[in-house]
Amino acid sequence: MTSDDDLSKAPGRDGLPPADSPFRTEPTPRDEAPQFVLPLVARIERAEPPARTAALETAARAVLVLLSDDRALGDGEWAQAVRDWQDARIRKVVRRARGAEWRRAEALDGITVTGDGAQVRVFPPVPLDGWPKDLARLQVSGTDLDDPEPPPAPDPSAPVLWLNPDLGMTAGKAMAQAGHGAQLAWWALSEPQRKEWREAGFPLAVRTADPARWEPLTRAGLPVVRDAGFTEIAPGSCTVVSEGGTRYAPLGRVTGQYG
Repeated sequence: MTSDDDLSKAPGRDGLPPADSPFRTEPTPRDEAPQFVLPLVARIERAEPPARTAALETAARAVLVLLSDDRALGDGEWAQAVRDWQDARIRKVVRRARGAEWRRAEALDGITVTGDGAQVRVFPPVPLDGWPKDLARLQVSGTDLDDPEPPPAPDPSAPVLWLNPDLGMTAGKAMAQAGHGAQLAWWALSEPQRKEWREAGFPLAVRTADPARWEPLTRAGLPVVRDAGFTEIAPGSCTVVSEGGTRYAPLGRVTGQYG
């Protein structure tokens, strides 16, 4: 699912992200910069597709793994592409692969992240019109997934990426949104907090918020993802709120802030 979406950090005094943020929903000079996209490929075999929640959580972790990889930092081989991507709008595209398609995707430069029967491969950012051939041919559709059983209550020690209960997003769209939420959480942390989270393997949960809890979550000063409205949902819709854990990614919670 294409996710040419904007993100919103926790609002400032004017209720908007900083003027130089790539996450305003209105046009900014960043729109004039060359646009890049972060490709994510989910392995979805016909016989054994992953559970929806596992796929969403694995996609979110894949974004974090790439952002923290040495190749994406400093003078690393992916660092310039990551900087170019983050200097413009933050875009993510989720496509699906199976069988030989997946094997071809794994042969390309990237990182495969696994979790609970799900596999997602993340690649360094590419220009919007410069996809590698073996990724460009993959389908965006076909990422409709289900949970065979309701997911368990999230671990309170780890952050939770809460999905808007009023939006009916496909799994592919929700995977991209979960990746946005994880990225905002990462940016909100100090280096020691990032290190602790990374060394633990980026524990996190993705859940759909209770309708009564959604509005308080969006007003709690937590990182909020707002969609640009290119696909599926209306522009400006809040899609994900990133709530902190008691140990990892302590961003704060609607029930009180961390001391």
